[in-house]
Amino acid sequence: MSDNPVIVLPRGTKIPDHIALIPDGDRRWARAKGFSPLEGHKAGYLALKSLARASRELGVHTLTLWGFSTENWERSSKETENIMNLARKMIEDFMKEAMKEGVRFVHLGRKDRLPSDLVDMINKTEEKSKNNTKHILNVALDYGGRDEILRTVRKIIRDGVSPEKVDEELFSSYLDTKDQPYPYVDLFIRTSGEQRTSGLMPWQMEYAEYYFEADHLPDFTPEKLREAILDYSRRRRRFGGNDAEQHLTFDPKVVARLEIAWWRLRKIPKGTRFQDYALNHLREQFGLSKKLAKEAARYLIVAFLEQDNGRNWEKAKTNLKKFYALLRDEVKLAFEPSIVASMQVKFWEDMAGKEQVKAASDAEETA
Repeated sequence: MSDNPVIVLPRGTKIPDHIALIPDGDRRWARAKGFSPLEGHKAGYLALKSLARASRELGVHTLTLWGFSTENWERSSKETENIMNLARKMIEDFMKEAMKEGVRFVHLGRKDRLPSDLVDMINKTEEKSKNNTKHILNVALDYGGRDEILRTVRKIIRDGVSPEKVDEELFSSYLDTKDQPYPYVDLFIRTSGEQRTSGLMPWQMEYAEYYFEADHLPDFTPEKLREAILDYSRRRRRFGGNDAEQHLTFDPKVVARLEIAWWRLRKIPKGTRFQDYALNHLREQFGLSKKLAKEAARYLIVAFLEQDNGRNWEKAKTNLKKFYALLRDEVKLAFEPSIVASMQVKFWEDMAGKEQVKAASDAEETA
């Protein structure tokens, strides 16, 4: 366990099961500081150690790090040798923590071109940690996305599998991530301002969310990893459908939109239950999940009925406060629910004396 303070996430944060990271910018970071490429790679290695530890502390199950691509052999022999030495050190350091923290080590990529002693280290580490289930660390060395697909196809052909039996499940069972509980990437991060995947895990990244970080790898801290996870948690993930787990993306105009929405809620279609209309309205207007929209609708309906029948402003305010607290926890935004609820009720009070629909429409346009 690290001696550094543990980084925590707000309650209710949706944590990605699998993060894939392309750690770019070691050499650019070094050039900017007048250092050698080796010094840049060393700084990047230390950053990766810190990030791997932080990802486990934050609750991420699987972390994939791309250390060396199939195209990186075109670099100078000296730089390639330095990277291989860092890979050896990473595996040595990994074994010191892996058995304590239940981390399984998995190599992604080719082994036939790596130094024989490194391959031996990889094989021993994979074997020793194979029964660890708490976390997985995938290290991609001599890895390329197209190469993985080609290797997968060749293995299927060698095994004599008939074309009729080849489906997605079988194909996945031949990939480098076979037998993993979370082979599919939830969050893809790339440092140093590069905005492309470079072919990393093309099969496994079909529905990944992308996060591009401007800082070079040595400056990508655990705190910045936390921000990437929070950004992921705010996004809506439909997976091609309608009812995947959804998270509200914060819009600075959200409070004004809520006020406007209440006037539109008055125009409920004939034959539609108010409860159903409110629930669907919240899901579509603000991107809430079905479960969250149901809870939010309960608070809003009570508040709405109180302001419409009997003018019990305090009870309306109490329920609105609960609603805004729920919204705040979902979007991880720093605002005070009681203040926003008071503003909303004040708006209702100001409108209470206006009987004309036109007056309500005017208020909507000025909200």
